[in-house]
Amino acid sequence: MMRALEADGVTALDLAGITALDTAGAWVIVTAERRGGMRLQGGTEAQLLLLETVRDALPDDAPPGRPKRFAPVADALERVGRASHAFVQGLLRVTGFFGLVIARLVHTLLHPSRLRVTALVFHMQQAGLNAVPIVALMAFLIGIVLAFQGADQLRQFGAEVFAVDLIAISVLRELGILLTAIIVAGRSASAFTAAIGSMKMREEIDAMRTLGLDPIEVLVLPRVLALLIMLPVLGFLADIAGLLGGAMMTWYELGISPGMFRTRLLDTDVSHFLVGIVKAPFFALIIGVIGCYQGMQVEGNADSLGRLTSRSVVQAIFMVILADATFSIFFAALGI
Repeated sequence: MMRALEADGVTALDLAGITALDTAGAWVIVTAERRGGMRLQGGTEAQLLLLETVRDALPDDAPPGRPKRFAPVADALERVGRASHAFVQGLLRVTGFFGLVIARLVHTLLHPSRLRVTALVFHMQQAGLNAVPIVALMAFLIGIVLAFQGADQLRQFGAEVFAVDLIAISVLRELGILLTAIIVAGRSASAFTAAIGSMKMREEIDAMRTLGLDPIEVLVLPRVLALLIMLPVLGFLADIAGLLGGAMMTWYELGISPGMFRTRLLDTDVSHFLVGIVKAPFFALIIGVIGCYQGMQVEGNADSLGRLTSRSVVQAIFMVILADATFSIFFAALGI
């Protein structure tokens, strides 16, 4: 029975008429008590004990069902703040992991006998050799598309012959290595996270540490080194495939023979190729470190493994594009 006390105007709930009270009923009463300052009266000793237990179990700062105190703008700012804090914390952890990998890499270069050659060759095959068909095909198709679109626009100005320069500079300077890095990020970053994360779930990494083995040296370095070696090779093959696709399309669309295409291509400054290929080691480090780091963060369940595998691909591709934009600004500032 609920009634208002005339003396102080506070609503009171009389428990005298309640013959049975379970946990759900106690939760409703305690929640109503917190919302409106309700005062309880009567009740048996068992009922009061149950209410006290439920009252202690509920959190004090955010009782269920309580109206939000913050305005939408304040809530949005709170979410932005939390997301920013999480991003900075994650960035600091990745930076620390990157420093650890570099330290192990320098130590291994000073002591080459610690390098696991078998694992290195295996990952070179998995991340490099097995990626050749998809990288070459995608670069070939991009060369065709670039030549077709460029020829269509240049024909309006009677400048079809400059289609060769357009293809050469675009493929050698940007598209070849960027496309390769994105494909490798999609294949290898997810593969690294899944492989290392599966070992983390099975507690194999803990067993490795117990045996005195360094997981960074055993699991991370062979993968990062394999990418450092193979990504420039894949980038070079992508350049060749992109130019081949561009040459075929300009021959078909504009009537530029392969001989004329080769002559115009040789007139292209070699600095465009160097600008593109010098990015490869940096992209390899980004992909390798992010893929292995996310694998190390996997917890003991499949949901964590799937979530971090997706995150490693997204982060690797985002960081590769961000690094490419930074390189573009840097080279533009140098006048290269």
